[in-house]
Amino acid sequence: MDNGRTTADILMIDDDRDLGAMVSDYLAGDHLKVTVANSGESGLIAFKANNFDLLILDIMMPGMSGLDVLKSIRQTSNVPVIMLTARGDDVDRIIGLEFGADDYLPKPFNPRELIARIKAILRRSQQQPEEDKVLELGQITLDTRTRKAMVSDNELRLTGTEYEILKCLLETPGKVVNKEYLSERALGRRLLPYDRSVDTHISNLRGKLEKGGNQNETIQNQRGIGYLLVPGT
Repeated sequence: MDNGRTTADILMIDDDRDLGAMVSDYLAGDHLKVTVANSGESGLIAFKANNFDLLILDIMMPGMSGLDVLKSIRQTSNVPVIMLTARGDDVDRIIGLEFGADDYLPKPFNPRELIARIKAILRRSQQQPEEDKVLELGQITLDTRTRKAMVSDNELRLTGTEYEILKCLLETPGKVVNKEYLSERALGRRLLPYDRSVDTHISNLRGKLEKGGNQNETIQNQRGIGYLLVPGT
């Protein structure tokens, strides 16, 4: 952080050269350095050769699609990802979130909204480690200093968003956490109408807990309200 401003290196992967140039120039005014790649292939090469703080990824690109890039990146990295989708294309948004994107923004978008999303995610990912605190419930353990999540002896590879959601649920086991609060904590923004981002991240988290070997504790949905982590019996 610098005088209240966020400093970060960002990779934008989008085949729209004019949009890439506009975003790069706009974000530079907020101390956000942007490297632009105009294809999925070149973007993946740039990502592997550098240490970026955040990715802006267009889902629809010729050749290697944004989803292919995201799938490849998530095999080795939990770097925050904001995906750009066509307005009204709910399928792409859901698939992108299922593949591990942290948030999405439909095109065309206001650059100020993009900056707000970027800063919200960077505040979360760049925050100082907390005092050593371990949250436990049954087989699930979360170390808030190292940001490490475990199911028994198996470490889980969580995105930053999934980590924050799990932390919220572990802080109040057996109690409902409303979706608005989860969105504020995990995404750094208010929950939008018809926004299924939190639901999709919850689904991903459930899958990772089960894959890690958790068979006791369950994340349950209180329809229209939120979610709770229920201890095993």
